[in-house]
Amino acid sequence: MNFSKLGLILRGMAMGVAEVIPGVSGGTIAFITGIYKALLDSIKAVDHNFIGLLLGFRIKEMWAKINGNFLLWLIGGMLGGILVGVFGVTYLLEQYPEVLWGLFFGLILASVPLMLSQMKNKSGNAILLFVLGAIIAYGVTSLSPSEGSTNYLYVFAAGVIAISALVLPGISGSFILLLMGLYTTIIPTLKNFLKTQDLSDFILLAVFGMGCLTGLLGFSRLVSAAFEKYHDATIAVLSGFMLGSLNKIWPWRNPVTILNKDKASFISLDKTSISDYDLLDDGIKIVKEDNVFPSDYFFEPRILLVMLAFLLGLFLIFLLSRSNLSKVDSV
Repeated sequence: MNFSKLGLILRGMAMGVAEVIPGVSGGTIAFITGIYKALLDSIKAVDHNFIGLLLGFRIKEMWAKINGNFLLWLIGGMLGGILVGVFGVTYLLEQYPEVLWGLFFGLILASVPLMLSQMKNKSGNAILLFVLGAIIAYGVTSLSPSEGSTNYLYVFAAGVIAISALVLPGISGSFILLLMGLYTTIIPTLKNFLKTQDLSDFILLAVFGMGCLTGLLGFSRLVSAAFEKYHDATIAVLSGFMLGSLNKIWPWRNPVTILNKDKASFISLDKTSISDYDLLDDGIKIVKEDNVFPSDYFFEPRILLVMLAFLLGLFLIFLLSRSNLSKVDSV
């Protein structure tokens, strides 16, 4: 399938913005906008033949093998999206989080039937797989953080799992890293290495990086093969993941556990103690929240704005379903 340069840039920007927002997966955006399979195929193309072409300086063949033009414009858009996210979306996330979550809730909810419509045969087995995917995603997004380990095998496995989660729509890789107890290890280690260039920090980061590379190359092949052999079943499971992930982006969520990054300690909160902490402080990260009704929300619920944002999300997906952006000029 061919994609226009502008279409890829816009899709990349949307993915970049999503990566800035905790709880939202770039894989979800790729899935919604119709480039998920093409992205997997490009990643899957990095194999021993690709390495041979690279070592032989056969750049043109190497570029064609990984669909380089596709990746170039998509990654360029992602970098732009990250900048937009840092300077724009981050502000909305800090000042109007409920409204932003309402928009994404509408986007993802409306995307589920759009994705299911790509199935060729809606059998009973596909419905069961859809429900199973939703249950798994809901369960994962409901888990509490655990204590991690700096054992190299564990760090490698965490890299494999975290990057694999980034490939899956509906599941955030950073959230998986937090669940495995390594959020407070990898980020401080990276910061310390940039300051001191300590060898032990480098080894730990290298092991984690190898795990990420292994997971990305391996898992992309697994999902791509599933698309080719079990198209409807794969669509059903991934759509279920998206539906189950709505648990993580419900607009009204009260923080009940926060992480003090500097002390690497978890702190429990309630309605009376929440005022003692600045949740926007860079040293604080919310790691567990409870979904509540607007009447039980600790902060201003902004119900009207949330509903308008939710409807906007639905409308944007409606426009996407009516568009033909994925079948325009080749890049």
